[in-house]
Amino acid sequence: MADPAVPDVAAVVVTYDALPWLERCLESLRGVDTVVVDNGSTDGTVDLVRDRFPDVALLEQENLGLAAGWARGIEATSGRYVLLLNSDAWLVEDALARLVAVAERRPRAAVVGPKLLNPDGTLQRSVRGFPTVWRLATEYLYLRKLAPRSRALNAFYAAGFDHESEREAEFLMGACLLVRRAAIDEVGLPDASYFLFSEEVDWCWRFREAGWTVLFTPEARCVHVGGASHGGRMFRENVRGHLRFLRDHRGAADAERARRLLRAALLLRARLHRGERAEAYRQTAAWLGSGGVGTLLER
Repeated sequence: MADPAVPDVAAVVVTYDALPWLERCLESLRGVDTVVVDNGSTDGTVDLVRDRFPDVALLEQENLGLAAGWARGIEATSGRYVLLLNSDAWLVEDALARLVAVAERRPRAAVVGPKLLNPDGTLQRSVRGFPTVWRLATEYLYLRKLAPRSRALNAFYAAGFDHESEREAEFLMGACLLVRRAAIDEVGLPDASYFLFSEEVDWCWRFREAGWTVLFTPEARCVHVGGASHGGRMFRENVRGHLRFLRDHRGAADAERARRLLRAALLLRARLHRGERAEAYRQTAAWLGSGGVGTLLER
């Protein structure tokens, strides 16, 4: 359970058909000023929040995506820090107090993220490198599997990052992030044009460009189920996030090169796999072949 004595912190949890993990998530936030932003759940999520957690502020809206939900929740809170916690994640013991203590020691850290664990207690690697055309090639063409510890072939997954020491990172997975309000005030809210995937990538880039840092600490722990909210059904949206990030921050030419690369890689993957995975690859490759980056991102 979270430490209710932690000052100046509010938590934001965005939900969309968030059962069965939401109860454990919110239990870990007992005593913390918490806002749940629900994106149109139909599975009983809203009823659970109202019945089991009457002290939680519940905001309901149409499904505008994760970044838009974060933004609305942040605007509804106050305090020097905001904790963004996935509905399929929960804090371990005094993780929130530990995150705040690290942030207090590191006043230029816009974001502090904990060590993520899988439900079985194993490490969930949460440190990432910003996408580039080459880094996407190492991932989507399986090149990183040739040398998993090679920085050249595995920078997308931050090769060599041991997750046992406090270090700066390019970006962290958005399952659990403590974000400094002063940094948000300077850089702005999450970009709602990222519906799901890459919203934290864009935000961390903007923080770093403004001179803030993104910090990983193993001193705090959080369990994250991973993929519970989408079940792997939004693969195309993941690819769309890569293209939007590249267009926004590395230029249209890089985004177009990435589009062609990803299409070829997914056609290859579709030959190597079977079933639903292969079909997702084929459909996304077809989408990538249906227009240029500008057209795809505006649809």
